[in-house]
Amino acid sequence: MKENNTVQHLFLFLKGIAMGAADVVPGVSGGTIAFISGIYEELINTIHNLNFSFFKTWKENGFKKAWISYNLKFLAILLSGILVSFISLAKLIGWLLENHPILVWSFFFGLIVASIIYVGKEVKTWNLKIILALLIVSIGSYYITLAEPMASPENNLYILFSGFIAIIAMILPGISGSFILLLLGSYEVVINTLNDLTTALFSGNWDLLWTSMIKILLFITGAIVGIKLFSGVLNWLFKNFKNLTLAVLTGFMIGALNKVWPWKEVMSWRLNSEEIKVPLLEESVLPGDFMGDPQVPSALIAMIIGFLSIFILEQIAQKKTETK
Repeated sequence: MKENNTVQHLFLFLKGIAMGAADVVPGVSGGTIAFISGIYEELINTIHNLNFSFFKTWKENGFKKAWISYNLKFLAILLSGILVSFISLAKLIGWLLENHPILVWSFFFGLIVASIIYVGKEVKTWNLKIILALLIVSIGSYYITLAEPMASPENNLYILFSGFIAIIAMILPGISGSFILLLLGSYEVVINTLNDLTTALFSGNWDLLWTSMIKILLFITGAIVGIKLFSGVLNWLFKNFKNLTLAVLTGFMIGALNKVWPWKEVMSWRLNSEEIKVPLLEESVLPGDFMGDPQVPSALIAMIIGFLSIFILEQIAQKKTETK
């Protein structure tokens, strides 16, 4: 992000808010939002380039030079938007998912369909290898959405591993980090740990505070290692196999459509961190087979709004490119 433009910074902040809102929803990836909003490659490249040499540059040339060299303004603004989104929108999206699930999932379904078209158009050359990669990844991504979540392991090494895997999923378009945590059985552990930390701070329970801090630090450590290693892989893939990489990312999103299909039949249930009964395993069904009001007209409108939101973003991005 080379231009010091207030409007550009505001748009970047809003993109961070959109990424955070997407990551709150199990089944939707913030990586998808990053890709369709045109910041994906810059995000991956910035994370890849950030290493301990930052401190050497700081020492030799000053903090301002290091800040600019490592594109940290871009990262700080984006992460601020994500954080604000987590804090301000998490409860709203949770309420919408609880009270208007069909409309929410319909919106995201339309959004991801548009994203598939958008990312697929970025593949400049199609051949047998790229088509096979698209098909294989689509099938694999679809079967991930059918997987049964594991029990919640409390082992510290497993929490470290969960942070490593979840952050990789979070930056991949089409794959939800929160959904992967659910599959790994760590979703409740992470949520309960955050709740325990809050409880410990207000109650003065130092043993609980210490235990919670260790688990959170392990999860964050795993996430940092995961995003650093995987951003390097993605950066290399974009530079050397861009068409193949784009096809693979498109495949992830195609397979993920099953997770965001609005009409589901609940096969089994689980208790969440608040001891409330919520769906565990669900099966996609046609609107006519849905138990309850399928809200087809409203769902179609929500899908169209989701689809058009990506279309409008694409048009804005194209205009910006043409004016440069």
